[in-house]
Amino acid sequence: MIDSPTANEDAHMDSETEPQGVAASAQSASAGAGARLARRMIDSPEIGIIIALIIAFVVFSLKNPLFASVSDLQSPLGIDLAGFGILAIGESFAIITGGIDLSVGSLVAFFCVFSAWLNVTAHIPVVLTFILTIAIGALWGLWHGMLITRLGVAPFVVTLVTFIFAAGADEAIAPNPISISSGTFLAVASSKVLGVPIAVIIFVVIGVAAWVFLERTYMGRQLYAVGGNREAARLSGIRIDRRVVLAYVVSGACAAVVGLIEASRLTSGTADSVSGWELIAIASCVIGGVSLVGGQGRVIGVVAGAALLVVLRDGLVAVNVNAYYQSMVVGVVLLIAIVIDRLRVRRLESSARRAIRPDREPGQVS
Repeated sequence: MIDSPTANEDAHMDSETEPQGVAASAQSASAGAGARLARRMIDSPEIGIIIALIIAFVVFSLKNPLFASVSDLQSPLGIDLAGFGILAIGESFAIITGGIDLSVGSLVAFFCVFSAWLNVTAHIPVVLTFILTIAIGALWGLWHGMLITRLGVAPFVVTLVTFIFAAGADEAIAPNPISISSGTFLAVASSKVLGVPIAVIIFVVIGVAAWVFLERTYMGRQLYAVGGNREAARLSGIRIDRRVVLAYVVSGACAAVVGLIEASRLTSGTADSVSGWELIAIASCVIGGVSLVGGQGRVIGVVAGAALLVVLRDGLVAVNVNAYYQSMVVGVVLLIAIVIDRLRVRRLESSARRAIRPDREPGQVS
């Protein structure tokens, strides 16, 4: 049987049309996926902070090219980000549960001095010094959590007491700076692995661990539930007291780690350089999207908030702006972040209401 010319032409046209249809469908699917990704990024509370971070970095780099140099990214930017980032991550655990930890700045200063005292004055080996410092930080957080859950003391009051106590304890331990000579101790801030400072590696490990715990584990989701609606969490069987205690243990341990990093960076146990760090930790959380009423916030936002504050602080120094303006800039950025977050939340709430309540015709009775 011989096909007619018309049949051959139709078959040829079909063979050409089919790949074109497949290609068009693939392009349509790709465009849809791209639109969904773009929408998800726009709705993300961290996108504004990341954009602001990029803009600030570019502006400061144009003003002072040395700001974007490899050495400056490693230190001081890298070391500063490690310290602020770890402290903010620990703070975020407390805030997510609906509390707050005002003591983290004073605890960093205390552990900076205390770790140097353990190693230099008490002659404790470096590795054991690190373990004891972090363990005592966790125990201090445990003390906070027990007072909050067992006695019902407000987190603000409990951590404020520690803030005041630790601010004097470090001076009592070491009226004068304690010089650190151990190469292993100093390597935490001075040494690098594949060009990355060890302190930054520690920060990345803690950040990833916190992200996995909060967003990929059942216990992490329980922390959000406790901060979002404590009564509902209790009725659902969540052990609220244990989750709150856990949050403050993490916060205390993170403060101890930052104290070790700061002691290594300063090469001595001194508390002079960490004044006001608790405000930076809280600001990093709020700027990064952690709600002060609890139940909301992500690790990536906290890290982005800490990075923005570090870039602003070090960038203002790089362009020779008076140090007195740094706190003013942080306050303005914090205010802008709060306003943007509230506008975003209102828009999402409005979209949710429209989704669950379809439009009705005028005069229609439900």
